[in-house]
Parts: sequence; structure tokens; C-alpha cells
Amino acid sequence: MQSKGRHIVNQTEGKAGLLERLEHGPVICAEGYLFELERRGYLQAGAFVPEVVLEHPELVAQLHREFVHAGSDVVEAFTYYAHREKLRIIGREDDLEPLNRQALAIAKGVADETDALFAGDICNTNVFVPEDEATHRQVREMFEEQVGWAVEAGADFVIAETFSWATEAAIALEVVKEAGLPAVVTLAIHQRPETREGWTPEEACKRLDAAGADVVGLNCIRGPSTMLPLLGRIRAELDGHLAALPVPYRTHEEEPTFQSLSDPGYDAFPEGLAFPTGLDPFVCNRYELADFARAASELGVTYLGVCCGAAPHHIRSVAEALGRTPPASRYSADMSKHAFLGTDPQVKKEYREFAKEL
Repeated sequence: MQSKGRHIVNQTEGKAGLLERLEHGPVICAEGYLFELERRGYLQAGAFVPEVVLEHPELVAQLHREFVHAGSDVVEAFTYYAHREKLRIIGREDDLEPLNRQALAIAKGVADETDALFAGDICNTNVFVPEDEATHRQVREMFEEQVGWAVEAGADFVIAETFSWATEAAIALEVVKEAGLPAVVTLAIHQRPETREGWTPEEACKRLDAAGADVVGLNCIRGPSTMLPLLGRIRAELDGHLAALPVPYRTHEEEPTFQSLSDPGYDAFPEGLAFPTGLDPFVCNRYELADFARAASELGVTYLGVCCGAAPHHIRSVAEALGRTPPASRYSADMSKHAFLGTDPQVKKEYREFAKEL
């Protein structure tokens, strides 16, 4: 695939940049910090503001390291929902700049340690209204301040993610391009297989590609089985680099998004929904994520990852499905020495024979 004359040189001297790496094979990007840190008890579901960046920066750094250990090529600054609107809602707007700068510094530190790419991150603002030009100016200003901090921190590229309005994504893309950094732009497709403007995913991605995005595609909201068909449609219409970062949940045709999943085995959720804190029964196993990675790669997807709900073992499975052996592969499953299910001659015969009764 050609880079169309866009950004090739990485900001960090001596390190291959995003486009250079993509020309030589897939790039893996771990997302999912919100859900993982909520599960660990350091982030509140609902607002989903990454206050943990200020309160426990060492935990954020460690999670970055775990994802790189598992196979991520990218350390993505934990600034999803760290924008002015979200911080205003929880009464912490004064912490906007400190939080963003801290998140960027943490990510850069881990990227430098591991020779990974260092990405800034901007996202859906929940402010944008197509017919209201004032909101266009408002979201542009929000993107400009966050991208500005990413540039100052030395980010290699910026991820603009989880946009259900493709026109909002286009504003984010303009801001990143004006800053002179490569841009990965991903859309979130809800139950109707289109953007909120009513554009098909392929049309929206074509428009963003034509506007100068270095990588376009889909992230979040849909699990592997309901994202993959849309990726096939996009690839049929698009020659450039394509991104795919599903949530690791078993969405299906009747319930194509993780917000729409219903649990027939439990009906007492506080808000009446399994999303976001009752999704445990729907989690994909690591092999399903590996299957997705192989299928997406066969379609020509070159920027792969897992979004909200991802854990390091999911990323390791994606990496291994692409033929890689990250450091975490040292601990990939080997059941040959299991006490009952093992095949090693040293496993006692009496225990192997008991395996069928486990």
C-alpha cells in the first residue's frame, strides 16, 4: 500500500514511524484502558474520566508496559475522555491540562523504554451537533488544546477515535493535520450500520481517507463478529491503511453492539442494562480474538487492536495470530504438564486417567 505522500518520518530520531512500520507489516495497538482500570477499581464506570492518570500514575504506566509486553506496538496516551467537556461534567475542568500532560508523559516514558510508538489520543466530545456551528467551533478548540499538548510531548502520531459523527471525525482530522502529525481516525458504528449522518462505513472512511487520514477504520462498540462484515465492505472501497479495533464481546446480528447486549441469565442490573459493568458473560476468549485478527489481516487490515474490555492476554493472542512472539508468549498456554490433562510422561498415569472425571 502507498502512503500517498503523507507523513513518513517519525518524530523520534532513529525510530521507525507509523507509516514506515505499516509499510513493513501490521501495527498492533492496545486500547481498552478505561474498562481494565475500572475492573481494577481505579476508575468509575459511567463518567469514565481517566482520573487515575493523576491519582495513580504508576498504575497507568504499568498497564502500558503490560500491553507492550503482550505485543502492542503502540503506547497510547490515556487521554480518552480527558477532554474539557468530560472534566467539566465531573467538576474537574481545572485539571484538564495537568491530566493531559501527565498522561502524555507517562505514555512517552513507556514508549521510550520499549521502543514502541507514542500516540496522542482525542475522541468523541459528546458536544458536536451537525446543525449547530457553535458546537463545531467548540469541538475544534477542544481538539486543538489536546493535540497541542501531544505535539509538545513529542507524540509520533495522534489517534482520533470512537466518532459516531463522521463530520466530527473530520474536524479532528483537520486539527491533527494542521499540527503536522500522522493521523489514525476510527469511527464507532452503533446498531444501525452507518454513521449518525446516515453514511455507510465505507463512504465515511473514503471521505476521511480523501481528507488526508493516514489510517482509517473502525473501533469500539462492535465485537469481532459484527465488525468484520463492515470491514470487508470498507476494504472493497478503500486502498489505504485500514484499522480495526473491536470490543472483545460476543455481539451478534440481533444485538450488534456491546451496549445492546442483554443477559437472559440475569435481569437485576441497576440500570437495566448489562453495559457497562455486567458484560462478563459476553467476553470473547483469547482464541476468538486471534481468529478475528487472522480474518481481518486476510482482508487487508493493517492496524489491529482491541478496544474497551481488552486485557493483555487478548493483545497477546492478536500478536501471535499475526505470527509474532512478544515477550508474553513465554507464558502462552502449554497444557502438556498439567496435573490431569497433561501428556508429559512425568504426569502420573493415575492422574491422567482421572482427567475425564474433572
